[in-house]
Amino acid sequence: MHEATRIRDRIDTGPRFAEADAVRLNRLFRGTDTLEMLETLLKESMAGDLAIVSSFGAESAVLLHLVSRVDPAVPVLFLETGKHFPETLAYRDLLIERFGLKDLRDLVPDPQELAKKDESGLRWSYDPDGCCDIRKVKPLAKALLGFDASITGRKAFQASTRSSLPRFEIDTTDSQGRLKINPLIDWSPERIAAYIEEHDLPQHPLVAQGYPSIGCSPCTSKVAPGEDPRSGRWRGWDKTECGIHVPGQGEDSSDLPPGFDPVF
Repeated sequence: MHEATRIRDRIDTGPRFAEADAVRLNRLFRGTDTLEMLETLLKESMAGDLAIVSSFGAESAVLLHLVSRVDPAVPVLFLETGKHFPETLAYRDLLIERFGLKDLRDLVPDPQELAKKDESGLRWSYDPDGCCDIRKVKPLAKALLGFDASITGRKAFQASTRSSLPRFEIDTTDSQGRLKINPLIDWSPERIAAYIEEHDLPQHPLVAQGYPSIGCSPCTSKVAPGEDPRSGRWRGWDKTECGIHVPGQGEDSSDLPPGFDPVF
């Protein structure tokens, strides 16, 4: 029996994954073109029910465009933190319409938890991990309960924490055996730029203003020429990831001690 058929048959009987499945998928698609890999995965339902997680950031158009070429009905999960640049929200709407994506899902924080733990909306200024936990990690974890796999736009060149990631891995942020797929992990900045130019993809308007990596507005700053592209994320903090890809990093820290007066 062909390897792809064995994996598909296993998924048909139980669409949660083990580390061995990720290893087999990495071997199966080794050297395969990214678009061909996505076509096989989606058209043969090899990963069960899946969704693409998108920040609609600086390079998001590439993966969204690739997925739309195969199946524009794939659910697109966007973490609507309430802290995005207006330009990001407009860019989200533009790409959804331009690419014909049919199932955008805005994931919002739990209003009761916001009222309890971030009533002022300023938690980002003294506890960015806790803010990410409330506004990103928990809403995404809840949404992903309904999926067997997620597609991310992570790339190896973006950060040291991503430099050795494979195309397929088991999501270590939960215990459900969910598959995480990183189709662009081996793409270089030059390849990203070439794809954008080849397909005339609209770029995030903030890129031209000096924002090569774009997250929530309070925690994203401009990057000077020669700086690391992600140095504008959480500048001044020992933090490189929001926590949705790293177990424990986005966990809500303890409440402020009595008498603590953060400077905003």
